[in-house]
Amino acid sequence: MLTPSMEDYLEKIYELMKDKGYARVSDIASSLAVQPSSVTKMLQKLDEQQYVTYEKYRGILLTKTGERMGRSMKQRHGMLEELLRMLGISEEVLRGDVEGIEHHVSPQTVTQLQNLVSWFQTHPQYIEAFTKYRSEENGRRPTQTEDGNRAT
Repeated sequence: MLTPSMEDYLEKIYELMKDKGYARVSDIASSLAVQPSSVTKMLQKLDEQQYVTYEKYRGILLTKTGERMGRSMKQRHGMLEELLRMLGISEEVLRGDVEGIEHHVSPQTVTQLQNLVSWFQTHPQYIEAFTKYRSEENGRRPTQTEDGNRAT
């Protein structure tokens, strides 16, 4: 069973492999803002569970299962970003929200959210109508701060 942290590592390794053709401990550490020793420990765990092949000083390879999971995590992350953009969430808030949401939704929910995003992409007039509705509603209601309190 993958933990949220393992999912983050697989997503990052997948991303690095696609972008650069390889992933090094130092690249993963700087991308995830963790210590190289933490990366090494996680790579050993992922190797034990057969998501990566890792040999110290030799590099990191995603197994077929690891690549599939990394791609899935990357797609899920991108879909959630797109959904929150459609809802008008600012980029600053969006990043934190995606990180908070992505590890806590079931595969069934992810599938249905993806269906919703796809539907909105093929029916942009509904996003436009929602954006107009949201603007009108925000004009009628007192604004709220990010923590949910009324702004003065």
